[in-house]
Amino acid sequence: MDAASAIRAARRRAGLTQGALAGRAGTSQATVSAYESGRKQPSVATLDRLLAAAGSRLTVEPAERPLVTVGESQLVKAGHGLMEVLALAEALPTRHERRLRYPRLAQRAA
Repeated sequence: MDAASAIRAARRRAGLTQGALAGRAGTSQATVSAYESGRKQPSVATLDRLLAAAGSRLTVEPAERPLVTVGESQLVKAGHGLMEVLALAEALPTRHERRLRYPRLAQRAA
């Protein structure tokens, strides 16, 4: 559940209007509306304050399973990519010249 849905659900469970929730939480109705519509994202502290004003609580629970699983082939591919980037970085000059030089560009026929 995202922040917008959590705020809207808590407010509706409490039987509050956006204005009433805003009054309890010390903010404006327009701000509550922006949070509920997803136009703005509240900080964790603000989300906690809004949910508390609606009589709900913000909790963190462990996930049943990892949200992202990475296979060994993906790790190997990423490792090879990293090695290529590091090799390229080693090939770059470590001392910069005082004056930038650019390669000559071929003249285009008019």
